Amino acid sequence: MPFLGGPIGAGREFTDRFFTARDADVEFHRPEAEKHYRGFLGELGVAGLGELGVPLVTTFGFAAHFVATKENWHLYRTGDGFPPGFLGSALFDAIVLATVRDALAFYRHARDLGVRVIAVLPPQRVPGQSDAAVFLAAQETVRLAVEGLGVEVADLRGRITGTSGFQRPELCEADDEIHGNLAWGRIVLAELLDLGL
Repeated sequence: MPFLGGPIGAGREFTDRFFTARDADVEFHRPEAEKHYRGFLGELGVAGLGELGVPLVTTFGFAAHFVATKENWHLYRTGDGFPPGFLGSALFDAIVLATVRDALAFYRHARDLGVRVIAVLPPQRVPGQSDAAVFLAAQETVRLAVEGLGVEVADLRGRITGTSGFQRPELCEADDEIHGNLAWGRIVLAELLDLGL
């Protein structure tokens, strides 16, 4: 599968205040991200996002482990857990969506420009500093919001998780609490091929 692009930063950097929308383009605030972005556009021979003739595949807003950082959710806990229904409540959704508001704005802007956008759900891994229940609920909140903007979502959960609901060990990067390995990447690629890329 021919492609251009690659990582332009850590997932947690693409949730809030990371870009400015332009008429038919975007400008990333971090110089390194902007440099990579302009380089990718140059390789494609286009001047801006609105000129893309190929699908845009991204994970913006899906740093669910960052959203689920335990310390951020202590305030809402009662005893050992959350009040019944909290993780499916309008309050929870509002907090999560506020956390990733710029990622959602990016998706909205790209779709308004007519770009086909595919968002890839993250590896189903929860590091020690994150709350697993919040991770799963936040990921679902973001997925639904992104789909509501007309973005296609590559949802790998049925292919990569075990009975625990989390990523199978053979798909995890060794000595890393967050990322998938090459085998996981192959499954992502297969999912993208299934979506017609």
